[in-house]
Amino acid sequence: MDERVARVFRAEHGRAVAVLTRVLGDIDHAEDAVQEAFVEALRRWPETGQPPSPAGWIITTARNRAIDRLRRESTRGDREAAAHALLSAEPDEPEELGPVRDDRLRMLFTCCHPALAAPARVALTLRLLGGLTTAEIAGAFLVPEPTMAQRLVRAKAKIKKARIPYRVPHDVDLPARLTGVLAVVYLVFTEGHTATSGDALGRADLCAEAVRLGRLLVELMPDEPEAVGLLALMLLTQSRAPARTAPDGSAVLLADQDRTRWDAALVAEGRSLVRACLRRDRPGPYQVQAAIQAVHSDAASAEDTDWAQVLALYDHLLRLSPTPVVALNRAVAVAEVHGAAAALAEVDRIDLDAFGPGHTLRGELLRRLGREEEARAAFGSAAERTANAVERARLWGLI
Repeated sequence: MDERVARVFRAEHGRAVAVLTRVLGDIDHAEDAVQEAFVEALRRWPETGQPPSPAGWIITTARNRAIDRLRRESTRGDREAAAHALLSAEPDEPEELGPVRDDRLRMLFTCCHPALAAPARVALTLRLLGGLTTAEIAGAFLVPEPTMAQRLVRAKAKIKKARIPYRVPHDVDLPARLTGVLAVVYLVFTEGHTATSGDALGRADLCAEAVRLGRLLVELMPDEPEAVGLLALMLLTQSRAPARTAPDGSAVLLADQDRTRWDAALVAEGRSLVRACLRRDRPGPYQVQAAIQAVHSDAASAEDTDWAQVLALYDHLLRLSPTPVVALNRAVAVAEVHGAAAALAEVDRIDLDAFGPGHTLRGELLRRLGREEEARAAFGSAAERTANAVERARLWGLI
């Protein structure tokens, strides 16, 4: 793909699909029209150059493609009405629906409707807002690509059949929908932070979109501490982005990062949000995770980290969210407070299965204990379980 078109695709695909969904009233038609617009951009931009407003060009071209399709496929009467509606629509001026005016937020709530299964919500959000390919999403879910393709088709069909509205829910319905929406936003962020596959460690566009949606959710629901906690968590994590990779693109672990390169503005904003959550005294999983990241941000170096406080916070988090991932992250703190042997005993009680980071941690603990052959085997298992080229190269280098 032409790099100019690729950059616009990463930055604007979600917005274009969201705007066209409102205009067309159909997710499939909107996605098809946007895909056709990007194909046209691939054909024309190398010759004519990138237009002054690439996003506007994509949306306008997609709308025109949709009009052409309606003219071909509709009956004469329907064709007149539908084409007139599209021609009179103003895609850059969304209709005011609820307290926040944003098509991508409406798309997020559509994708996260409780009528859809949780995996389908995440997959749809990654596809429609994140612009990930079906193959990339299949990799994130560890399922074959045809399986994921069918899952996406069924989810979009259910939205259409159940007439799931394309809007932000009414205020009274927001709290019941919040948990699922926050989970999807965080999964979009984590996919951007460390991509499931590809040649780069992460995807800055997905992180930026997740943070943008997080800000909108806080604007929409300022009194929901978990929404504030998620935003704080993402900001504190994203603050380290400048130090996460070396000049050659290789990964730099937290303990080895130059902390002077962390984004001070994001750190300050994230800490401020964590303090606001503490004052509310209604702790939830995202708030506790944000507090853990705030402890890391307080330390001038890895050696200065208050690991006892981190472990106490993970103990609290494990009570709130008793998942293998939380237990694994807690084991990192156990290693720093009680030693590698105690941490390894914790890790060996966790079913690692296909979870690559678990094998990575196990390898690091075994190496600390001088069990070199077992450590190399663990790093090999981790490398085999990741499709991210940067992380895989780091792991092979440890063997």
